[in-house]
Amino acid sequence: MAGIPVVAVVGPTATGKTRLAVGLSLRFGGEVVSADSMQIYRGLDIGTAKPTIEEMRGVPHHLIDFLDPSQSFSVADFVELASKSIADINARGKLPIVAGGTGLYIWSLLNGLNFLPQEKDEELRAKLKHMAEQEGTEKVWKMLREIDPESAERIHPNNVGRVIRAIEVYRVTGITMTEQIRRSREKPSPYDPLVIGLTYRDRSKLYDAINRRVDIMMQRGLLKEAETVFKMEHAATASQAIGYKEFFPYFRGECSVEESVEQVKRESRRYAKRQLTWFRRDESVQWLYVDEFANPDELLAKAASLILQKGWKR
Repeated sequence: MAGIPVVAVVGPTATGKTRLAVGLSLRFGGEVVSADSMQIYRGLDIGTAKPTIEEMRGVPHHLIDFLDPSQSFSVADFVELASKSIADINARGKLPIVAGGTGLYIWSLLNGLNFLPQEKDEELRAKLKHMAEQEGTEKVWKMLREIDPESAERIHPNNVGRVIRAIEVYRVTGITMTEQIRRSREKPSPYDPLVIGLTYRDRSKLYDAINRRVDIMMQRGLLKEAETVFKMEHAATASQAIGYKEFFPYFRGECSVEESVEQVKRESRRYAKRQLTWFRRDESVQWLYVDEFANPDELLAKAASLILQKGWKR
């Protein structure tokens, strides 16, 4: 028996995933489930490229703007909430369209991973956060590498929230995150996914798009938003997000705002490379190259044709 039909629009930052997901939703009667680890947080709007009301075009979006920046959010949390959203969308006769660039979220969801109960150790978590702040995220990441080298390979050292969570999982359960993932894959996925990847054939055009996006963010007020994050207490995960932490040296008087902007662009380009590396490992992704289409409407038409080939109709 086929699983629930799910379209996933994936790929690196600044490729137009939101626009395509919204266009497909309007064409096929869908709703968007966001798979972005930072757009979940309230108040982090500009730096996370959270879609505006105008960009949503009346299409319901799930898992956006619902969590306080001081709260942690794990892959297991995402899979649980996204699964509920997809089941609800499907039950109402709509097409679930997952859109985002957080590869681990999307891969875990579409593969139907089932995580162990999420026991927590708040004391350990606080201790590790303090260590990361005082001695650097690299030290905490190396702790994870000793415990679970495969998870350390998947998780960037700067993603302190996920690094700490992976350590916590092992300390609390005695089972590494990697082993949990292996065990959870023994059950079949409940989904029948179509994964559409967006990128550019010419890598320099992708980087140009990223640079332009950062310039637009600055015009929209990114500096003020970053200052708000800088002043937040108990928001370790949010403060590590690209687009915010690069301005912290400026707020401390250690560099110019122009240097911080260039750092945001540089880190965004590096992040895009990591996203591409992640998604390229999945042979099921059907890639569409933005720079090979004359306009967004042609890209939408091609993506729609992939959905129709699956036999899914509104």
